[in-house]
Amino acid sequence: MKPTERIETERLLLRKPQADDADEIFRRYASDPEVTRYLSWPTHRRLEQTQAFLQWSEEDWERWPAGSYLIFERGAGHRLLGGTGIAFQTPALAVTGYVFARDAWGQGFATEALEAMVKLARSCGVKRLVAVCHPDHRPSARVLEKCGFLLDPDRRDPFEFPNLKPKKRWNALTYVRNL
Repeated sequence: MKPTERIETERLLLRKPQADDADEIFRRYASDPEVTRYLSWPTHRRLEQTQAFLQWSEEDWERWPAGSYLIFERGAGHRLLGGTGIAFQTPALAVTGYVFARDAWGQGFATEALEAMVKLARSCGVKRLVAVCHPDHRPSARVLEKCGFLLDPDRRDPFEFPNLKPKKRWNALTYVRNL
């Protein structure tokens, strides 16, 4: 087991996903159109899509020192709240993001999980951490800003958010944090 497969914060437990997490991921957030509205991946309509994500995650973990994480509330029940992670582009550049089930919104969990990803990225040697945000998703932009990410005013990359209008490209906000 890699030392980064499990991370604990004050209220959260983040851990590497496992194949038997598929049902809960699907049920809690991956199949919810409102939760996945502003994400870069399509809402899961079938459990097989969630299983495919878990297979991709496992392969990503084999290549890099860290990857996708599931986010659980510490304490009684270890309720699954959502997911996060870092996706390495190079050893020094990674992308991060997060998704939370509706009943976990507005409680500061995203900020806490993102701070954990910043620390993890730094410990893995990442020098630049990037996050992409839809221009209408102000709550996510606030979380990024609160965690020290800065909007790159020169980058408004066309980006597809498949759950809004498939194939339409939006001028996404690119946030960066130099570590």
